[in-house]
Amino acid sequence: QVALVESGGGLVQAGGSLRLSCTASGLTFATYSVGWFRQTPGTEREFVAAISWSAGNTYFADSAKGRFTIWRDNAVNTVYLQMNNLKPEDTAMYYCAADQRPGNSIVLMTRQQGVWGRGTQVTVSS
Repeated sequence: QVALVESGGGLVQAGGSLRLSCTASGLTFATYSVGWFRQTPGTEREFVAAISWSAGNTYFADSAKGRFTIWRDNAVNTVYLQMNNLKPEDTAMYYCAADQRPGNSIVLMTRQQGVWGRGTQVTVSS
């Protein structure tokens, strides 16, 4: 069964850090580009970061540049999102998504495309 499972969310104070993990099963992970998205109730889903299947290229939303890092370990079918200097506006449910497409088009993924996880909650207190 194909699945993505996110972990690592939690409650952190502003300025703190969290590392999210997205672990895949049931797919040839090394052939999938992976992205992170976030969403708060009543708002549109927002792209955060993506990494190509080869790990040669990474992409970030302006809100994440300079604070977030993304990398992958295909040996354990996992993509990581390191989030530093967190701000209250980073509070959201974070989802990972995977698809067999170029990394720079992950930002265009819809909920009906690829594989999506169930999300992990990140809450940043001021």
